[in-house]
Amino acid sequence: MTDKRLDSSTPDEPSGFVRALDERGDATVGTVGQGLAPATTRRANPVSRLIGHPAFGWIVIALAVALPFINSSAYAIRISTDALIFIMLAVGLNVVVGYCGLLDLGYAAFFAIGAYTSGVLSTTFGWPIVLTVPFVIVAAVIGGLIIGGPTLRLRSDYLAIVTLGFGEIIRITANNLDFTGGPNGVYGIPDFGDFGDYRADIATYWIVVVVVGLAVLASSRLGRGRLGRAWRFVREDEDAAEAMGIHTYKVKFAAYVTGAIFGGLGGVLFAVHQTAISPPSFNFLFSALILMAVVLGGMGSTPGVVVGAVIISLLPELLRGAENWRYLIFGILLIVVMIFRPQGIWPHRTDEKPARGGRRRSRTDATEVSQ
Repeated sequence: MTDKRLDSSTPDEPSGFVRALDERGDATVGTVGQGLAPATTRRANPVSRLIGHPAFGWIVIALAVALPFINSSAYAIRISTDALIFIMLAVGLNVVVGYCGLLDLGYAAFFAIGAYTSGVLSTTFGWPIVLTVPFVIVAAVIGGLIIGGPTLRLRSDYLAIVTLGFGEIIRITANNLDFTGGPNGVYGIPDFGDFGDYRADIATYWIVVVVVGLAVLASSRLGRGRLGRAWRFVREDEDAAEAMGIHTYKVKFAAYVTGAIFGGLGGVLFAVHQTAISPPSFNFLFSALILMAVVLGGMGSTPGVVVGAVIISLLPELLRGAENWRYLIFGILLIVVMIFRPQGIWPHRTDEKPARGGRRRSRTDATEVSQ
């Protein structure tokens, strides 16, 4: 005997599940692989909308280019160039640490490789700085292959300790080789050339602005692309990413080599800006400061990393009036920020976008689920 409760619906009559959805109204139900319409939409405040506007970055670059017309003193140009180079390094380390989640404590090694390659080729062989850039990229990639090959199979603290060791190896090697100048380093590094009536430091500053602007744009595009999504999957859960078909070793290797290229180019800019380099410039403290800028700004957030790099590079200069107390004040301010803003000043946010026609498909998808 057939139970009437089980035979209450016919093929031509919608099921009770569908009728309940019709009475409830539009719902956020979707099939597998389709985006879900968010239940609530958080309205961005005016400041966030202004900063998130595509033209905001170009406005910042325009203001950076106009700085010499506002204040052309040698001190202002020098600290501004230092801040820009620090932004370049922080953006490169953000690819490794922020995007892919690889804790690197020896990032100054790639910085040193770029600076010494450019400095030796320009002083010993008399090459123009621009001509040394391709060789710097090759040297940075080779350094990434040598350092990353045996280390990227490690994780967490083990990876951090090994990268710290490689960073010290590069510095000690440069301190003991003859062609790198030993403890004295390399000096007399030329600039980018003659730019007419403009001072050499201002011309170098403008070139650094262009290179760093392109680097920030490239890093942001990488983070939003397919490779950037793979990096974030590896950062969140490497085992799950590998189970979903991502070759985690190759993805981590790509992040490490990309960061090495950014660091090498930053070394070229540093060598030209300082006109002299020596091993103490590439110690562990410098790597720690770059990592501090990434964490302070917000790991994985390109705008946040830029803000963090500016704060780390310029705050000690702004506190110079405090004399011997400035580093104590600097450290206290960093501790306060990390206590009240542990996710960073400008953390990375990913908002799920609703699927096209999500509301129109809700009842159809519900019917498919019920059947």
